[in-house]
Amino acid sequence: MRVIVWSDDRAGAGLEPQARAEHPEGIASTLAVLLEDELGPRAEITVAGIGDPEQGLGAERLAASEVLLWWGHEAHEQVEDRQVERVRAAVEAGLGFIALHSAHHSKPFRALMGTSCDLRWREGGDHELIWAVDPHHPIAAGVQSPIDLGPHEMYGEPFAIPAPEELVFISSFSGGEVFRSGCCFRRGAGRIFYFGPGHETHPVYRHPGVRRVIANAVGWAASAGRHSPRQSTPGEVDPIWSTR
Repeated sequence: MRVIVWSDDRAGAGLEPQARAEHPEGIASTLAVLLEDELGPRAEITVAGIGDPEQGLGAERLAASEVLLWWGHEAHEQVEDRQVERVRAAVEAGLGFIALHSAHHSKPFRALMGTSCDLRWREGGDHELIWAVDPHHPIAAGVQSPIDLGPHEMYGEPFAIPAPEELVFISSFSGGEVFRSGCCFRRGAGRIFYFGPGHETHPVYRHPGVRRVIANAVGWAASAGRHSPRQSTPGEVDPIWSTR
């Protein structure tokens, strides 16, 4: 599996000190190491970010990959629209797309959902439990439910996304809120998974349950595969049935 791990934090330079302590080489690097540890030689990982040429989203790189894992927070609007269109087209052609935490507001995710993707949130250290509501889904394989995440940023309903085609996880918070935190979608030939945990100042990506979910999601998203362009093109056509 060839996986691009993308973030907008410019290799940690844009992170506050507490977040930089969690991700000294940047969030994309943290996630890349996670996947290397969990998937081993099954995956070839490339780290990319907003400061790279073509913002790390060149056409050749996307075409050569099976999955794009996206973490974004402060620089959503700095992603160029032409790169967003590249990602959208690549997903429809079969590229898997995994959006983590604040990537619900990333331009590619909003373009793929067609909605604002707004939600309620609170930074107060609420205790989060992540419940597998579809424990037989491949993304939940080997994951103990609930995942006890401990203190974490609260994301709550309503979550302005289309109804998920498969709902794998729901989170509950000590403040009383619930959230659809593990949602699957398909766009064209591509599979999409949104996973809520991942606030940059918390040790989320060290949690074994979270690590297993993300690794499972990469395998699930990659398994759709890329398809070749159709031989026929849209336009005027002859009738299928002869009128003679």
